[in-house]
Amino acid sequence: MPPADFASPRLFVASPLTAGAAIALDRNQANYLGNVLRLGPGDTILVFNGRDGEWRAAIAGRKRAESLAVHSQTRPQDALPDVAYVFAPLKHARLDYMAQKAVEMGARVLQPVLTRLTQVSRVNVERMRANVIEAAEQCGILTLADVAEPVRLDAWLARRDGARLLVFCDEGADLADPVAALQAADTDHAGIDVLVGPEGGFAPDERERLIRVPRLARLALGPRILRADTAAVAALALVQSVNGDWRR
Repeated sequence: MPPADFASPRLFVASPLTAGAAIALDRNQANYLGNVLRLGPGDTILVFNGRDGEWRAAIAGRKRAESLAVHSQTRPQDALPDVAYVFAPLKHARLDYMAQKAVEMGARVLQPVLTRLTQVSRVNVERMRANVIEAAEQCGILTLADVAEPVRLDAWLARRDGARLLVFCDEGADLADPVAALQAADTDHAGIDVLVGPEGGFAPDERERLIRVPRLARLALGPRILRADTAAVAALALVQSVNGDWRR
């Protein structure tokens, strides 16, 4: 795949992308291009929609940005590894950070789960989706991660595909080599669920149910206790380097 162009501004659009397509800009997009980036008619940017790859497009309009004229494709569409990041939601800015970093680390799905000790009972899914788009725009990512609706932990466990590997980030696991633990786990191309709990950990009965999952890799993320948003980055880095697409 051609290398990403980080010198050009990137914008997510919902419209289909083909050579010659004209895409109308909404008020927020026009304001971003004209007033934030100081771009005007004739300037070019990169656009993507999560389906059709990345394209170069020229800004069109009389005095301000009104539409985009799509020219040529710069990168074809790619696919994310089958990694779902499953997490107990955090509050506001830390949840924003977690969503952005999970996208940067290549998670395909973001799945909030509500546990006994989860401190947040309501999740702004649309705000999470906005964070997914922003992270993708800034980091040259082509495929958008799906943001699932929050569910209770027991309901998620009941419905998940048992053929998938569950990577359970468990502070009670033996402090051994997490890389070796992941290398010993047979993913068998069935996908991976990476689970990080709330700040207070899992309740005893929740933890007992988790450690009975048949296809399980329990990881202790080092000798120090990590905050949940830090654990997200650490866990996904381990999974991507051993079982994900960092090996390509």
